[in-house]
Amino acid sequence: MAPTTPRPVITVDVWKKPWEQEKPLHNRWHPEIPHVAHVVEGEVFRVEAVDWSGGAIKDNNSADDLKFCDATGHYLSGPIRIIDISGAPARPGDLLSVEILDLGPLPGNEWGFTGTMDRENGGGFLTDHFPYATKAIWYFEGIFAYSPHIPGVRFPGLIHPGLIGTAPSKELLDIWNAREASLVNGTVQPPTLCDILHQRPLANLPTPKGSLLGLVINIHCS
Repeated sequence: MAPTTPRPVITVDVWKKPWEQEKPLHNRWHPEIPHVAHVVEGEVFRVEAVDWSGGAIKDNNSADDLKFCDATGHYLSGPIRIIDISGAPARPGDLLSVEILDLGPLPGNEWGFTGTMDRENGGGFLTDHFPYATKAIWYFEGIFAYSPHIPGVRFPGLIHPGLIGTAPSKELLDIWNAREASLVNGTVQPPTLCDILHQRPLANLPTPKGSLLGLVINIHCS
């Protein structure tokens, strides 16, 4: 018997905002964000997702969207509750093995982008060399990707899953926040490189600004 089609547990409409989705997305790692779907151990299922910006980055010739976008969070599908064959849900400390069988763009959105963040909007590892926002749009042609913004370049455009992970326990979340807060408050001396790195923040704690908490609060905080 042929295998069944993977069950779609989360679908998205790329033309809607993250907080307008049928199953609202989230952009914070927190144990109290309720699951929006569940799967059983060994089940083959399908999950759809938006890009990290939630559709803020557009298929056009301007890098202004990267320059001014809200870069405080990464929009995620889920959470998904994992249940074992006995009916017990996964708990903090359990080891989960997830096999990704296939990846691909959603129909009508066969494109992606690369770019650099503006220094005034967080920057990146190479901010000193590339201080301004830049963007290149890539289109898929079979297994290959090409960009009108970088002529003459064509390569196998292998899609990656972005972020995938498990929700932290309350104890682990407290450890994260304490560690990051020590950097933000300056109680830990950050490293320097040619007296440059110390001028930039080494940690950015999550704040209510720009947060989307799934089913906790089905609104977008601004």
